[in-house]
Amino acid sequence: MKIETAMLKDFARGAAFLGTGGGGDPYIGRLCCAHAIEQHGAPELLPLEAVADDANVFSVAGMGAPTVLVEKLFSLEEAHLAVSKLERFLGRRADAIIAAECGGINATLPIGYAAMRGLPVVDADGMGRAFPSIEMVSFNVYGVACTPMVIANEHGETVIIETGAAVAAEEIGRALVVQMGASVMLSCYPMTGAEAKRTGVAATLSAAYGIGRAISAGRSAGQPVAALLAYLRTTPYYCHAHLLFEGKIVDVQRETTRGWVLGRCVLEALDGRGARLEIQFQNENLCAQRDGRVIAIVPDLIVVVDRETAEPITTEGLRYGQRVSVLGVSAPPALRTSDALAVFGPQAFKLDHPFVPIEILAATP
Repeated sequence: MKIETAMLKDFARGAAFLGTGGGGDPYIGRLCCAHAIEQHGAPELLPLEAVADDANVFSVAGMGAPTVLVEKLFSLEEAHLAVSKLERFLGRRADAIIAAECGGINATLPIGYAAMRGLPVVDADGMGRAFPSIEMVSFNVYGVACTPMVIANEHGETVIIETGAAVAAEEIGRALVVQMGASVMLSCYPMTGAEAKRTGVAATLSAAYGIGRAISAGRSAGQPVAALLAYLRTTPYYCHAHLLFEGKIVDVQRETTRGWVLGRCVLEALDGRGARLEIQFQNENLCAQRDGRVIAIVPDLIVVVDRETAEPITTEGLRYGQRVSVLGVSAPPALRTSDALAVFGPQAFKLDHPFVPIEILAATP
Protein backbone atom coordinates (compact mmCIF):
# COMPACT_ATOMS: atom_id res chain seq x y z
CA MET A 1 0.00 0.00 0.00
CA LYS A 2 0.97 3.64 -0.26
CA ILE A 3 1.31 5.81 2.84
CA GLU A 4 -1.11 8.67 2.28
CA THR A 5 -1.33 11.95 4.19
CA ALA A 6 -4.64 10.92 5.75
CA MET A 7 -2.89 7.99 7.44
CA LEU A 8 -0.20 10.03 9.14
CA LYS A 9 -2.06 11.11 12.27
CA ASP A 10 -2.77 7.52 13.28
CA PHE A 11 0.64 6.36 12.11
CA ALA A 12 2.50 9.02 14.13
CA ARG A 13 0.43 8.23 17.23
CA GLY A 14 1.23 4.52 16.91
CA ALA A 15 4.90 5.30 16.33
CA ALA A 16 4.88 7.43 19.48
CA PHE A 17 3.50 4.43 21.37
CA LEU A 18 6.27 2.17 20.02
CA GLY A 19 8.76 4.90 20.94
CA THR A 20 8.23 3.85 24.59
CA GLY A 21 8.74 7.43 25.75
CA GLY A 22 11.60 8.26 23.38
CA GLY A 23 11.98 9.04 19.71
CA GLY A 24 10.97 12.70 19.84
CA ASP A 25 7.70 14.58 19.46
CA PRO A 26 5.56 12.67 16.92
CA TYR A 27 3.79 15.89 15.89
CA ILE A 28 7.03 17.29 14.46
CA GLY A 29 7.68 14.10 12.51
CA ARG A 30 4.12 14.01 11.18
CA LEU A 31 4.30 17.57 9.86
CA CYS A 32 7.60 16.92 8.11
CA CYS A 33 6.28 13.70 6.59
CA ALA A 34 3.02 15.31 5.45
CA HIS A 35 4.90 18.12 3.74
CA ALA A 36 7.11 15.64 1.87
CA ILE A 37 4.13 13.59 0.69
CA GLU A 38 2.27 16.69 -0.46
CA GLN A 39 5.30 17.80 -2.45
CA HIS A 40 6.52 14.48 -3.85
CA GLY A 41 3.65 11.98 -3.59
CA ALA A 42 2.91 9.02 -1.33
CA PRO A 43 5.67 6.41 -0.99
CA GLU A 44 5.01 2.69 -1.24
CA LEU A 45 5.15 0.63 1.96
CA LEU A 46 7.08 -2.44 0.78
CA PRO A 47 6.68 -5.71 2.73
CA LEU A 48 10.03 -6.99 3.97
CA GLU A 49 9.63 -10.30 2.14
CA ALA A 50 9.09 -8.43 -1.14
CA VAL A 51 12.49 -6.70 -1.06
CA ALA A 52 14.82 -8.06 -3.75
CA ASP A 53 17.84 -9.88 -2.33
CA ASP A 54 20.26 -7.69 -4.29
CA ALA A 55 18.50 -4.38 -3.47
CA ASN A 56 20.54 -1.63 -1.80
CA VAL A 57 18.71 -0.80 1.43
CA PHE A 58 19.74 2.36 3.29
CA SER A 59 18.61 3.49 6.72
CA VAL A 60 18.00 7.07 7.81
CA ALA A 61 17.48 8.25 11.38
CA GLY A 62 17.87 11.10 13.81
CA MET A 63 20.33 10.83 16.68
CA GLY A 64 20.46 12.91 19.85
CA ALA A 65 18.38 14.10 22.78
CA PRO A 66 14.61 14.31 22.11
CA THR A 67 14.30 17.42 24.29
CA VAL A 68 16.45 19.35 21.81
CA LEU A 69 13.85 18.87 19.05
CA VAL A 70 11.47 21.15 20.94
CA GLU A 71 13.63 24.10 19.85
CA LYS A 72 15.91 22.73 17.10
CA LEU A 73 13.83 21.22 14.30
CA PHE A 74 15.22 18.77 11.77
CA SER A 75 14.78 18.73 8.00
CA LEU A 76 14.79 16.16 5.24
CA GLU A 77 17.65 18.08 3.62
CA GLU A 78 19.90 17.04 6.53
CA ALA A 79 18.73 13.45 6.11
CA HIS A 80 19.47 13.61 2.38
CA LEU A 81 22.91 14.99 3.09
CA ALA A 82 23.69 11.95 5.23
CA VAL A 83 22.26 9.35 2.84
CA SER A 84 23.69 10.88 -0.35
CA LYS A 85 27.13 11.19 1.24
CA LEU A 86 27.00 7.49 2.18
CA GLU A 87 25.81 6.58 -1.34
CA ARG A 88 28.79 8.39 -2.89
CA PHE A 89 31.20 6.83 -0.41
CA LEU A 90 29.95 3.30 -1.17
CA GLY A 91 29.47 3.90 -4.90
CA ARG A 92 25.89 2.63 -5.01
CA ARG A 93 22.46 4.24 -4.80
CA ALA A 94 19.60 3.31 -2.50
CA ASP A 95 16.80 1.14 -3.90
CA ALA A 96 14.74 1.30 -0.70
CA ILE A 97 14.73 3.08 2.65
CA ILE A 98 14.38 1.30 5.99
CA ALA A 99 13.77 2.67 9.47
CA ALA A 100 16.39 1.95 12.12
CA GLU A 101 13.59 2.09 14.69
CA CYS A 102 9.82 2.28 14.34
CA GLY A 103 9.36 4.57 17.36
CA GLY A 104 8.74 8.32 17.38
CA ILE A 105 10.23 10.59 14.73
CA ASN A 106 12.51 7.83 13.48
CA ALA A 107 9.42 6.05 12.14
CA THR A 108 8.02 9.05 10.26
CA LEU A 109 11.37 10.38 9.02
CA PRO A 110 12.10 7.42 6.66
CA ILE A 111 8.61 7.75 5.16
CA GLY A 112 9.10 11.45 4.43
CA TYR A 113 12.57 10.83 3.06
CA ALA A 114 11.37 7.94 0.87
CA ALA A 115 8.68 10.25 -0.53
CA MET A 116 11.28 12.90 -1.27
CA ARG A 117 13.48 10.38 -3.10
CA GLY A 118 10.64 8.54 -4.86
CA LEU A 119 11.70 5.28 -3.22
CA PRO A 120 9.73 2.62 -1.33
CA VAL A 121 10.03 2.41 2.45
CA VAL A 122 10.38 -1.10 3.85
CA ASP A 123 7.72 -2.27 6.33
CA ALA A 124 10.33 -3.22 8.92
CA ASP A 125 12.89 -1.79 11.29
CA GLY A 126 15.72 -2.91 13.55
CA MET A 127 13.92 -3.33 16.88
CA GLY A 128 10.11 -3.04 16.82
CA ARG A 129 10.33 -0.14 19.30
CA ALA A 130 12.92 2.58 20.08
CA PHE A 131 16.32 2.40 21.77
CA PRO A 132 18.80 5.18 22.58
CA SER A 133 22.03 3.80 21.07
CA ILE A 134 23.21 2.97 17.55
CA GLU A 135 24.34 -0.55 18.40
CA MET A 136 20.94 -1.48 19.87
CA VAL A 137 19.36 -2.83 16.69
CA SER A 138 18.71 -6.30 15.36
CA PHE A 139 20.82 -5.45 12.30
CA ASN A 140 23.87 -5.30 14.56
CA VAL A 141 22.90 -8.30 16.70
CA TYR A 142 22.54 -10.56 13.67
CA GLY A 143 25.57 -9.53 11.67
CA VAL A 144 25.13 -6.35 9.57
CA ALA A 145 28.00 -3.86 9.88
CA CYS A 146 27.02 -0.49 11.31
CA THR A 147 29.63 1.46 9.38
CA PRO A 148 30.48 3.24 7.21
CA MET A 149 28.15 5.73 8.89
CA VAL A 150 27.54 9.35 7.95
CA ILE A 151 26.42 12.03 10.41
CA ALA A 152 25.11 15.38 9.11
CA ASN A 153 23.80 18.54 10.77
CA GLU A 154 21.87 21.64 9.76
CA HIS A 155 25.04 23.55 8.85
CA GLY A 156 25.92 21.13 6.04
CA GLU A 157 28.68 19.55 8.10
CA THR A 158 29.22 15.81 7.65
CA VAL A 159 31.42 13.17 9.22
CA ILE A 160 32.11 9.66 7.90
CA ILE A 161 32.83 7.09 10.62
CA GLU A 162 34.41 3.69 10.00
CA THR A 163 34.80 1.33 12.94
CA GLY A 164 35.10 -2.37 13.58
CA ALA A 165 32.17 -2.49 15.99
CA ALA A 166 28.83 -0.75 16.33
CA VAL A 167 29.46 0.18 19.95
CA ALA A 168 32.56 2.11 18.87
CA ALA A 169 30.46 3.93 16.25
CA GLU A 170 28.02 4.86 19.03
CA GLU A 171 30.75 6.19 21.29
CA ILE A 172 32.42 8.25 18.57
CA GLY A 173 29.12 9.37 17.08
CA ARG A 174 27.63 10.40 20.44
CA ALA A 175 30.58 12.69 21.15
CA LEU A 176 30.17 14.26 17.71
CA VAL A 177 26.43 14.70 18.24
CA VAL A 178 27.10 16.79 21.34
CA GLN A 179 29.51 19.00 19.36
CA MET A 180 27.12 19.25 16.38
CA GLY A 181 24.19 20.61 18.35
CA ALA A 182 22.87 17.56 20.30
CA SER A 183 20.66 16.49 17.38
CA VAL A 184 21.81 15.24 13.95
CA MET A 185 20.75 13.07 11.03
CA LEU A 186 22.59 9.89 10.13
CA SER A 187 22.66 6.97 7.75
CA CYS A 188 24.22 3.69 8.83
CA TYR A 189 23.83 -0.09 8.46
CA PRO A 190 23.85 -0.04 4.63
CA MET A 191 22.70 -3.52 3.63
CA THR A 192 21.36 -5.73 0.88
CA GLY A 193 17.77 -6.87 0.67
CA ALA A 194 18.86 -10.35 1.72
CA GLU A 195 20.51 -8.93 4.85
CA ALA A 196 17.43 -6.83 5.64
CA LYS A 197 15.21 -9.92 5.42
CA ARG A 198 17.57 -11.92 7.63
CA THR A 199 18.05 -9.32 10.37
CA GLY A 200 15.06 -6.94 10.27
CA VAL A 201 11.91 -7.00 12.40
CA ALA A 202 9.08 -7.27 9.87
CA ALA A 203 5.75 -5.41 9.62
CA THR A 204 6.51 -2.85 12.33
CA LEU A 205 5.49 0.28 10.39
CA SER A 206 2.11 -1.27 9.59
CA ALA A 207 1.85 -2.24 13.27
CA ALA A 208 2.39 1.41 14.25
CA TYR A 209 -0.47 2.40 11.97
CA GLY A 210 -2.68 -0.31 13.45
CA ILE A 211 -1.94 0.88 16.98
CA GLY A 212 -2.82 4.46 16.09
CA ARG A 213 -6.08 3.37 14.46
CA ALA A 214 -6.99 1.32 17.52
CA ILE A 215 -6.53 4.36 19.75
CA SER A 216 -8.68 6.50 17.45
CA ALA A 217 -11.43 3.87 17.33
CA GLY A 218 -11.28 3.47 21.10
CA ARG A 219 -11.77 7.18 21.61
CA SER A 220 -14.91 7.08 19.49
CA ALA A 221 -16.21 4.23 21.65
CA GLY A 222 -15.16 5.92 24.90
CA GLN A 223 -12.63 3.23 25.89
CA PRO A 224 -9.30 4.08 24.22
CA VAL A 225 -6.97 2.27 26.65
CA ALA A 226 -9.10 -0.90 26.56
CA ALA A 227 -9.28 -0.76 22.75
CA LEU A 228 -5.51 -0.30 22.54
CA LEU A 229 -4.85 -3.31 24.76
CA ALA A 230 -7.34 -5.41 22.79
CA TYR A 231 -5.61 -4.56 19.50
CA LEU A 232 -2.12 -5.24 20.85
CA ARG A 233 -3.22 -8.71 21.95
CA THR A 234 -4.05 -9.57 18.33
CA THR A 235 -0.55 -8.77 17.05
CA PRO A 236 2.28 -11.30 16.68
CA TYR A 237 4.86 -9.29 18.67
CA TYR A 238 2.95 -7.18 21.16
CA CYS A 239 0.40 -9.82 22.20
CA HIS A 240 1.38 -9.79 25.89
CA ALA A 241 -0.05 -6.38 26.77
CA HIS A 242 -0.94 -5.40 30.33
CA LEU A 243 -2.22 -2.36 32.21
CA LEU A 244 0.46 -1.98 34.89
CA PHE A 245 -0.64 1.11 36.79
CA GLU A 246 -3.03 4.05 36.82
CA GLY A 247 -1.84 7.09 38.66
CA LYS A 248 -0.92 10.73 38.96
CA ILE A 249 2.60 11.95 38.22
CA VAL A 250 4.01 13.41 41.44
CA ASP A 251 7.67 13.86 40.50
CA VAL A 252 9.78 14.10 37.34
CA GLN A 253 13.56 14.40 37.30
CA ARG A 254 15.10 14.88 33.88
CA GLU A 255 18.40 16.12 32.47
CA THR A 256 19.84 16.36 28.98
CA THR A 257 23.43 15.13 29.07
CA ARG A 258 25.89 13.32 26.76
CA GLY A 259 23.32 13.46 23.95
CA TRP A 260 20.58 11.67 25.94
CA VAL A 261 17.64 12.52 28.17
CA LEU A 262 18.15 10.74 31.50
CA GLY A 263 15.77 10.68 34.43
CA ARG A 264 12.97 9.15 36.43
CA CYS A 265 9.24 9.64 36.89
CA VAL A 266 7.24 8.82 40.03
CA LEU A 267 3.49 8.16 40.10
CA GLU A 268 0.99 7.69 42.92
CA ALA A 269 -2.00 5.39 42.48
CA LEU A 270 -5.39 7.01 41.94
CA ASP A 271 -7.18 4.55 44.24
CA GLY A 272 -5.86 6.25 47.37
CA ARG A 273 -4.05 3.15 48.68
CA GLY A 274 -0.62 4.77 48.51
CA ALA A 275 0.99 2.54 45.89
CA ARG A 276 3.80 4.21 43.95
CA LEU A 277 5.37 3.46 40.59
CA GLU A 278 8.81 4.65 39.53
CA ILE A 279 9.92 4.63 35.88
CA GLN A 280 13.59 5.03 34.95
CA PHE A 281 14.37 6.29 31.46
CA GLN A 282 17.24 7.01 29.06
CA ASN A 283 15.42 8.63 26.15
CA GLU A 284 13.11 5.57 26.38
CA ASN A 285 11.45 4.03 29.45
CA LEU A 286 13.70 1.25 30.75
CA CYS A 287 12.33 -0.10 34.02
CA ALA A 288 9.10 0.21 35.99
CA GLN A 289 9.03 -0.63 39.70
CA ARG A 290 5.88 -0.72 41.79
CA ASP A 291 6.66 -0.22 45.48
CA GLY A 292 10.20 -1.39 44.79
CA ARG A 293 9.28 -4.50 42.76
CA VAL A 294 10.11 -4.65 39.04
CA ILE A 295 6.93 -5.09 37.00
CA ALA A 296 8.37 -4.42 33.51
CA ILE A 297 11.88 -4.09 32.16
CA VAL A 298 13.73 -3.49 28.88
CA PRO A 299 13.65 -4.77 26.12
CA ASP A 300 9.91 -5.17 26.75
CA LEU A 301 8.00 -1.95 26.15
CA ILE A 302 6.93 0.41 28.95
CA VAL A 303 4.58 3.10 27.69
CA VAL A 304 2.92 6.01 29.50
CA VAL A 305 -0.38 7.15 27.97
CA ASP A 306 -2.98 9.71 28.93
CA ARG A 307 -5.59 7.94 31.04
CA GLU A 308 -8.57 9.44 29.21
CA THR A 309 -7.35 9.49 25.59
CA ALA A 310 -4.57 6.85 25.45
CA GLU A 311 -2.33 9.47 23.81
CA PRO A 312 1.29 8.30 24.25
CA ILE A 313 3.41 10.67 26.35
CA THR A 314 7.10 11.06 25.59
CA THR A 315 9.64 11.44 28.40
CA GLU A 316 10.10 15.12 27.60
CA GLY A 317 6.30 15.53 27.81
CA LEU A 318 5.92 14.12 31.35
CA ARG A 319 4.53 16.75 33.74
CA TYR A 320 3.51 16.92 37.38
CA GLY A 321 -0.19 16.26 37.87
CA GLN A 322 -0.84 14.27 34.70
CA ARG A 323 -3.29 11.37 35.15
CA VAL A 324 -1.85 8.48 33.19
CA SER A 325 -2.02 4.76 32.50
CA VAL A 326 1.21 2.76 32.27
CA LEU A 327 1.26 -0.23 29.91
CA GLY A 328 3.74 -3.09 29.71
CA VAL A 329 4.02 -4.85 26.34
CA SER A 330 6.11 -7.75 25.05
CA ALA A 331 8.99 -7.03 22.68
CA PRO A 332 9.45 -8.92 19.39
CA PRO A 333 11.05 -12.36 19.89
CA ALA A 334 14.20 -11.25 18.03
CA LEU A 335 14.88 -8.86 20.92
CA ARG A 336 14.60 -11.56 23.58
CA THR A 337 17.36 -13.94 22.44
CA SER A 338 20.55 -14.23 24.50
CA ASP A 339 22.52 -12.45 21.76
CA ALA A 340 20.00 -9.61 21.68
CA LEU A 341 19.81 -9.24 25.47
CA ALA A 342 23.59 -8.83 25.57
CA VAL A 343 23.18 -5.72 23.41
CA PHE A 344 19.98 -4.12 24.72
CA GLY A 345 18.92 -6.06 27.80
CA PRO A 346 18.93 -4.56 31.32
CA GLN A 347 22.67 -4.96 31.86
CA ALA A 348 23.39 -2.91 28.72
CA PHE A 349 21.79 0.00 30.61
CA LYS A 350 23.60 -0.88 33.87
CA LEU A 351 20.35 -1.93 35.52
CA ASP A 352 20.71 -4.31 38.47
CA HIS A 353 17.70 -6.45 37.55
CA PRO A 354 17.69 -9.40 35.11
CA PHE A 355 15.31 -9.51 32.17
CA VAL A 356 12.05 -11.26 32.98
CA PRO A 357 9.35 -11.28 30.26
CA ILE A 358 6.31 -9.13 30.92
CA GLU A 359 3.96 -12.13 30.71
CA ILE A 360 5.79 -13.71 33.66
CA LEU A 361 6.01 -10.51 35.69
CA ALA A 362 2.33 -9.79 35.12
CA ALA A 363 1.41 -13.24 36.43
CA THR A 364 3.40 -12.73 39.66
CA PRO A 365 1.22 -11.60 42.57
